[in-house]
Amino acid sequence: MAKTGVLEDNPTMTTAKATELKKDLQRLVKAIVEEDDYSDDTADQALKTLYALKGLKFKQSVSFGLHNHAIPDKFRCPISKELMRDPVVLSSGQTYDRPFIQKWLKDGNRTCPQTHQVLSHVFLTPNHLVRELISHWCEEHGIELPDPIQNQEVITVADQGYLNSLLGMMSSSLPEQKEAAKKLRQLTKRMPSFRTLFGESIDTIPQLLYPLLPGRDNTDPELQEDLITTVLNLSIHDNNKKLVAENPLVIPLLIESLKTGTIETRTNAAAALFTLSALDSNKHIIGKSGAIKPLIDLLEEGNLFAMKDVASAIYNLCIILENKGRAVRDGAVRVIMKKIMDRILVDELLVILAVLSGHQKAAEEMLDLGAVPCLLSIIREGTNERSKENCIAILYSICINDRAKMREIREEEDANGTISKLAERGTSRARRKAKGILEGLNRATSITHTA
Repeated sequence: MAKTGVLEDNPTMTTAKATELKKDLQRLVKAIVEEDDYSDDTADQALKTLYALKGLKFKQSVSFGLHNHAIPDKFRCPISKELMRDPVVLSSGQTYDRPFIQKWLKDGNRTCPQTHQVLSHVFLTPNHLVRELISHWCEEHGIELPDPIQNQEVITVADQGYLNSLLGMMSSSLPEQKEAAKKLRQLTKRMPSFRTLFGESIDTIPQLLYPLLPGRDNTDPELQEDLITTVLNLSIHDNNKKLVAENPLVIPLLIESLKTGTIETRTNAAAALFTLSALDSNKHIIGKSGAIKPLIDLLEEGNLFAMKDVASAIYNLCIILENKGRAVRDGAVRVIMKKIMDRILVDELLVILAVLSGHQKAAEEMLDLGAVPCLLSIIREGTNERSKENCIAILYSICINDRAKMREIREEEDANGTISKLAERGTSRARRKAKGILEGLNRATSITHTA
């Protein structure tokens, strides 16, 4: 049977090539380690050399184990005729080894090599069953089959055309819109490379969201859910975050979706805002757009399915000062304190409260809502060290804003030694804040005695 390359036929040449690659890798790694300002090209070349060496090792390990065994035909790639390392299914239903079918597609072919069927799309789906069968077969015959090297999906002109056809359906009838939206949701979830296609044209997002634009009456809840979830999937891609958030349609539609639609739609809208707010520039855009109030309203509703994503979004947004003020004005402290007192999502909400506690009006509102005894009870009775740390940080901010609260904390300290225990056994930040409060208590006591 013909081989696909020289290396498999000539062990001496294989060894020489491996030695050459190792020398190149050693030189490149030395340059990276010893130079403070090494170039990106050096790092890229080191990675390519490492992958080449790994691929060579794979060929060696397989060839050493296979020369005495007949490979079942169903485990051979129809193109390479070799044992498949990363079997994937084409839209025709046929299975191939990923690098070989990718090469076929990249060369511009749009048919299945075996059936000659014209492909409806060229996305590759991992064939986990065949992969598992190959693994078992190798294990039975003492052959080591390394994990596949992760390769980026092939994106072709045909894929761009497929995306364009789906986006074109967004201005068609409702059934066609729903069909296209479902496919786009699935593709952007399953195919990271498909998300990159949206960044290649400024028109893709307006086309995607066309059915949700103002003036489009009676938006179907299922359609809205699929489109908002697609926005979430797109937002996961780092290169898309700025593009998505700066599109004037996106944030207003996410805000509207926080208020309407299925609970999954509202949850995924919150998750999209959280993901987009990873960029500081997006935090400003989202905050100015008025997203914080509907997030707080959704948090207050108390649906446990949505609350974690909502809390994450609020926390991320409130990292910047201007959004802290917006959150306080929009009632975040009251809503969060109520949930904490009801012992709902305590650990996650304490993180937000700790961020807000640096705002003077937030600290004052916490006092009015009875935060001090609540926080002391969590420190005293809780088991989560990070939550105790956030509690003591909030108490420290409250004490700075209102010295009168020192008396209440002194009574707690005399009765239970809560702060002292935390000063001895808490996290480093908790110990620091606890010691700060204890010093304040000691000063207050000294002043009282002197008076």
